[in-house]
Amino acid sequence: MPLDPLVKAFLDRAAAIPRPKDWDVPPVITRQSFAAMLGLTAPRDVAVGKVDNFTIPGPGGDIRARSYAPVAASGPMPGLIYFHGGGFVAGSLESHDGLCRLLASEGGLKVIAVDYRLAPEHVFPAALDDALASVQWIEANATALGLDAGRLAVGGDSAGAMLAAIVTQLLRDKGGVKLAFQLLMFPNTQIGGDTSSLNEFAVGYFLERRAIEYFHSLYLPADTDRNSPKVSPLRARDFTSLPPAYVMLAGYDPLHDEGLAYAEKLRGAGVKVTIADYADMVHCFIYLQTVLPQAHDAISRAARAVREALDAA
Repeated sequence: MPLDPLVKAFLDRAAAIPRPKDWDVPPVITRQSFAAMLGLTAPRDVAVGKVDNFTIPGPGGDIRARSYAPVAASGPMPGLIYFHGGGFVAGSLESHDGLCRLLASEGGLKVIAVDYRLAPEHVFPAALDDALASVQWIEANATALGLDAGRLAVGGDSAGAMLAAIVTQLLRDKGGVKLAFQLLMFPNTQIGGDTSSLNEFAVGYFLERRAIEYFHSLYLPADTDRNSPKVSPLRARDFTSLPPAYVMLAGYDPLHDEGLAYAEKLRGAGVKVTIADYADMVHCFIYLQTVLPQAHDAISRAARAVREALDAA
């Protein structure tokens, strides 16, 4: 299927604006550019019932978090714990505020965004440690947060989806917290692997292979085992007894094939999986809410899928 014309026009306009590549500038500039882009393209003026900022005690200090309750929320609610994308280097509560509002509004559920530590200041396993500690703390404090502890999902986009996938594996192995669902949007599931999509869409499709590799070099210490499931969840040996999943993919995404492979591993282990593969889209096109009508529809479908799964839990 050809690349969507609106996506192509957006990419052509972006390419015509001279700007340095992520690997040519300090991470602080990458973060500013990422935030500026989402400030222009992310959903705006999404009505929610209540927004609360709070902190979660973490292994490296307090972790910032933000909860979003939908309009007319009442009683203990189903909840989605959300980890933002940004290659483990960029992204924040602020950059993903609009998306989290939209997920809460469209799904009729409470969303809790977690602001995990970023590289290169905090390398692996800092982000994962924060993600795991956050889920455990949120589940333990569900009542105070207005959540139903029996109806919790975890999710994210890109690097955040990788964290969500790893957390579900770790919690299954540890026992205790039982997640009911996972929302994996454009997940990075292996580091250092090689796929057809990674090669075919290496340049010119919103996310570039060299940027992926650069972000990974900042995130992982040189001696890290990239085949560890704590780094690359696709490398896990056991995919049984994991929560049902909604996996969103894009046909022109370098990460497409590894995301699809992860969904197929889950399905092969008997896990219920819904694959939403947008063949004419690029990585994280959900960011482009002011550019693409499909972006809103994709988030709306995903949010409703989470709510339906949690209602059935």
